[in-house]
Amino acid sequence: MTRVLITGAQGFVGRHLHAHLRARGDLVVGVDRECDVTDEASVRAVLREVEPEVIFHLAALTHVGESWDQAAEFTRVNVVGTQCLLNAARAVVPEATTLMVSTSEVYGLVSEADLPLTETFRVAPLSPYATSKVEAEHVAREAWRHHDQRVIIARPFNHLGPGQSPNFFVPALASRLLAARRDGRDHVVVGDLAPRRDVSDVRDVVRAYALLAEYGAPGEVYHVASERDVAMRTLAEMLVELVAPGTRLERDESLVRPVEIPVSRGSAAKIFATTGWRGEIELAQTLRDVVAALEIPD
Repeated sequence: MTRVLITGAQGFVGRHLHAHLRARGDLVVGVDRECDVTDEASVRAVLREVEPEVIFHLAALTHVGESWDQAAEFTRVNVVGTQCLLNAARAVVPEATTLMVSTSEVYGLVSEADLPLTETFRVAPLSPYATSKVEAEHVAREAWRHHDQRVIIARPFNHLGPGQSPNFFVPALASRLLAARRDGRDHVVVGDLAPRRDVSDVRDVVRAYALLAEYGAPGEVYHVASERDVAMRTLAEMLVELVAPGTRLERDESLVRPVEIPVSRGSAAKIFATTGWRGEIELAQTLRDVVAALEIPD
């Protein structure tokens, strides 16, 4: 039984990770807004109480679109928060392993010839969110290089599943389709459906995080990727057939991001070689589970 601390435990991924770790027998403590990760004293107090052997650092602001209007806050939470957590861990539980969750958004604009992306590909962030994660990765690497902390970096590509915030594409569109079906409307609004994304189920992603914390090498970066890219239009059409067949999709410019990455697909060769991880849940099943969760009354 491993003593585990999860920051951001009440978030979309945090809840799934908590359930996965509990199911395999770990002793799991989750903290969220009650512990401000930018307050090092508060983090130290939690670490002294829990004495974790493994820390999963998920606490972060993650919405790309919102980061354009809240750049300073994204830096405070994502960069300063990571620094405070690692400083506190070094002081209180220096032998603990920390898995710091980054994002594939750090790569920015890539071409078809670059795909699939590997962990050594250059970073060129295009949003304040992605920039904050590049800086947080730098903090994590410095903790390993200069202080010999056991810090591992996960770079997940897009992931979705039941319980994801309606601020994100799939649950947002599924919610609109359910409302259209209920109200008898024949169309819903969408943003840009051209981009293609590497998409995994969140339940596969948290399995990857657990394996990386156990088998990953300190200072290394690992992709969590499906190795296939799916167009947003394909996802939208699958949801239409699942929820409200025949519903028209109408573009709304207010839903289009200021800057959009056309395509992203990652190589999972490194994580597979290190842990044996592969995604197992089919996309169609993921979408069914997203819709089913939204249909459950509060």
